[in-house]
Amino acid sequence: MEFRCKLGTPGGQIVEAVYAAESEAHLRRDLDDKGLLVLSLRPSGLLGGLGPTFGRRRSIRPRDFLEFNQELATLLKAGMPLVQSLDLLRGSLVDPVFKPVIDTVYERVKAGAQISDAFDEFGTLVPRVYVASLMAGERSGNLEVVLRRYVTYARLVASIRRKTISALMYPLILVALAVAVVGIIVFRLVPAFSDFYASFGSELPALTLAILSVSNFARTYWLGLLAGAAGLVWAGMTWFRQPGQRVRIDRAMLSLPWVGDIARKFATSQMARTLATLLSGGIPLVQALDVAARSVSNRFIARELDTVGQSVREGQSLAATMRGRGVFPDVAVKMTEVGEATGALQDMLNSVADFYDEELETNLERFVTLVEPVLLIVLGIVIAGLLLALYLPLFQLSSVVH
Repeated sequence: MEFRCKLGTPGGQIVEAVYAAESEAHLRRDLDDKGLLVLSLRPSGLLGGLGPTFGRRRSIRPRDFLEFNQELATLLKAGMPLVQSLDLLRGSLVDPVFKPVIDTVYERVKAGAQISDAFDEFGTLVPRVYVASLMAGERSGNLEVVLRRYVTYARLVASIRRKTISALMYPLILVALAVAVVGIIVFRLVPAFSDFYASFGSELPALTLAILSVSNFARTYWLGLLAGAAGLVWAGMTWFRQPGQRVRIDRAMLSLPWVGDIARKFATSQMARTLATLLSGGIPLVQALDVAARSVSNRFIARELDTVGQSVREGQSLAATMRGRGVFPDVAVKMTEVGEATGALQDMLNSVADFYDEELETNLERFVTLVEPVLLIVLGIVIAGLLLALYLPLFQLSSVVH
């Protein structure tokens, strides 16, 4: 494993270099033996990828992460020291992304670092909510309880995300099926009819001629069309990655009818659940707002939450600031106001999250119920129109014969 080090030399100079060693502890001993003062030391792959496999996948599987934390909480509850627990768990890991992370965390904790600091060095690879939860557990001296609370939180968030994806999956399948059927008709069925109509020697209906022209153009220039589509996708992704574009897209999404309502409720549920989890661990509200802003998937609402955090830091109430932004739902603002007034903000935020989780599930079910028949009708009309265009000359020929 390679480590990037900032060192102080006996001559008073500060140098940066990369060293290879079996572990951080071994490297620190070697540097001490050489008379070098270690100012900072971290694995060189923390930001660029921990190991060669990071070029293929740069994220930890959520399931592996949850299982690890559940097992860690169990070991801590049984009375096993943190260092021994990490050593035991890292031996059972095989994931090429997650294992180097835990190996590094083990070495850092073994050398005397806090576990929250060890995980914090991995940046976006580890959820900010998790790092803040570890920090809360260290402050309260009850790391096991905080870990279990985080596992519960992560499972709830994953469940809502899974339900959302499941609700959208069937409409996407219908759209893909429609595209496939139209493609088969245009590239396979229409050419067969085109050769057949060539022997008619009579003028074809305008609708049939239009379908034949589209088919001929698509079959002749299919490579250019494919390259153009790929170019549009690449341009769209490049534009999307530019600074600030994600915020603009998420803001525009909130203004869309019905879809914006679902996106707003999902982001509000994420925010409330994250704040409640951090507050229950003893994290101050201002710091909890900062972490929650990094955890909300809608970047526009995340930016608004940053502004809310700044106002709360200046002494304003959370509910009043949320109401002033005009982005958060009225129900969430009112329930937050009640929570602040009664001193039960954490419980009220959990209620907000539960309320919008139920609302989200109901809206998604209603969406699927409405979209399925609409997509089926549109698919039927498109296919029926294509087939009618192909068979219309045959109907005209039949009427002439009779």
